[in-house]
Amino acid sequence: MLYATLFFSLVLVFLPARVLEWAGVSRPPQIGAPQIAGGVLVVLGSGLAVWCVLTFGHLGRGTPAAFDPPRRLVIRGPYRFIRNPMYLGAGLALLGAALFYGAAALLGYAALFLVATHVLVVTYEEPTLKRKFGAEYDAYRERVGRWWPVR
Repeated sequence: MLYATLFFSLVLVFLPARVLEWAGVSRPPQIGAPQIAGGVLVVLGSGLAVWCVLTFGHLGRGTPAAFDPPRRLVIRGPYRFIRNPMYLGAGLALLGAALFYGAAALLGYAALFLVATHVLVVTYEEPTLKRKFGAEYDAYRERVGRWWPVR
């Protein structure tokens, strides 16, 4: 839970607040369709990310953090549809916040987050999972897409 709290606090609250402050963006004076749609995306994306963290703890007996990785390959819950749903959920929440505030700077932050997570997944996480789980991970990779469902 500590990892989840730090991840959500830093990536989804603290840094976006700094981006909004830097860009001079404040809360919209009225709540309209963009704010409602953005709020829905924030809730859905955050919910997906929390579901992922709980799945890691319950099924994987670990966390998404490199210092306490799962002891079992997590392929159930949201991971049965895509291999990186936690990052996708966080990105969705950031895109929702950008929509809510109408902030291009926050949209840029969300894009940077998604590019950085892609690089992390390809250069570190996937090779590490391959070494740790071998053929089981290979079979999982063949049937489940990295960012988008295969079927």
